Amino acid sequence: MGTGTVRSTAADESADRRREQRGWYFYDWACSVYSTSVLTVFLGPYLTSVAESAADAEGFVHPLGIPVRAGSFFAYAVSLSVVLAVLVMPLVGAAADRTGRKKPLLAAAAYTGAAATAGMFFLDGERYLLGGALLVVANAAQSVAMMLYNAYLPQIAPPEERDAVSSRGWAFGYAAGALVLVANLVLYTGHDAFGVSEGTAVRICLASAGLWWGAFALIPLRRLRDRRVPAREAALPGFRQLAATVRDMRRHPLTLAFLLAYLVYNDGIQTVISQASVYGSRELGLGQSTLIVAVLLVQVLAVAGALALGRLARRYGAKRTILGSLVAWTLTLAAGYFLPAGAPEWFFVLAAGIGLVLGGSQALSRSLFSHLVPPGKEAEYFSAYEMSDRGMSWLGPLLFGLTYQLTGSYRDAIVSLVGFFVLGFVLLARVPVRRAITDAGNPVPERI
Repeated sequence: MGTGTVRSTAADESADRRREQRGWYFYDWACSVYSTSVLTVFLGPYLTSVAESAADAEGFVHPLGIPVRAGSFFAYAVSLSVVLAVLVMPLVGAAADRTGRKKPLLAAAAYTGAAATAGMFFLDGERYLLGGALLVVANAAQSVAMMLYNAYLPQIAPPEERDAVSSRGWAFGYAAGALVLVANLVLYTGHDAFGVSEGTAVRICLASAGLWWGAFALIPLRRLRDRRVPAREAALPGFRQLAATVRDMRRHPLTLAFLLAYLVYNDGIQTVISQASVYGSRELGLGQSTLIVAVLLVQVLAVAGALALGRLARRYGAKRTILGSLVAWTLTLAAGYFLPAGAPEWFFVLAAGIGLVLGGSQALSRSLFSHLVPPGKEAEYFSAYEMSDRGMSWLGPLLFGLTYQLTGSYRDAIVSLVGFFVLGFVLLARVPVRRAITDAGNPVPERI
């Protein structure tokens, strides 16, 4: 084979890889609007208000006869959605690895989540159970879809590109979230001019996130390629597959050590994301427009933060950069406890601090974990990762909800999350990532 042919083939492979990477970025563009507009901004306060309208004189609702304080219902629903995702993800991940057909499974999960989110248009009156059910389905589907999406990263980016590719994906997602939030802000603040009520404006914002998700998911589904794998035995049923995945992961204890650290600190991150609007509206007395502007600020700064932390990782390594971000998370969240009520300017300062570390800490965690996954086990291992990512966040919202239920204070609930970042820092600092990468059978990048 001539030199020219070799160069042409390498150039073609590089072009194909770039095209697939650009398609991969667009799934973050598609689904991040759900995380931002639905989970972070509108659904928490709105579903809480719907639950409060259905509550008894003591402020409790009774799903399935269980007394639940209306202010805790949203947090409990998020927690339940993660339990469902934990049961489903290992099965889907193992099936994806055994067949090599991630894309049809990604499509099924994405459109299930998009349909449930679009159905939130019908959440009004006292339909808090409908809202809870749609949240459980949408959030669980999002978790499954993100697990499959993340599992593409080791296949579309060589080791030296992963930090940058992962960071660009997060940046795309935050850019989309910011763009849609601007439209949400226009509709919500000007709902009278558009001839709709405030509640209807919120429901339109919720449903439009589902339509956006479904529409832009078409781009990655067209560009991503399935990799065929040799025929393997059929996937094990039910919990036997989960047990098999756990047994296999025990052969890589350093990968498990990283996953435990990530499980802990990311639980704090995800809970802050999902409960910040409830804290701002119920504890600080801030209006919905203020919350939208604050989250918009987070989205804009998160784009810059993801790219900036990606550059820091190239200089100092991903592990050190993540550890630095956890220190920033701890200080920011502790400061949130002391925010005065009715002072939006301080809430904006807090939002700015969150935005600068949010995207980078998540993007670098994803790319670092991709180095610790044994080849051929991408979807199966990322199913465990996703349990942390969207996540084992059942523990954080549960702690948040229980703290509020016991104390009646959202300040106590928000400060209870500091421990996740402190413990996560300690656990991550103890992981020898270079040896973990070698033990997983992967090449070690020059700087990690």
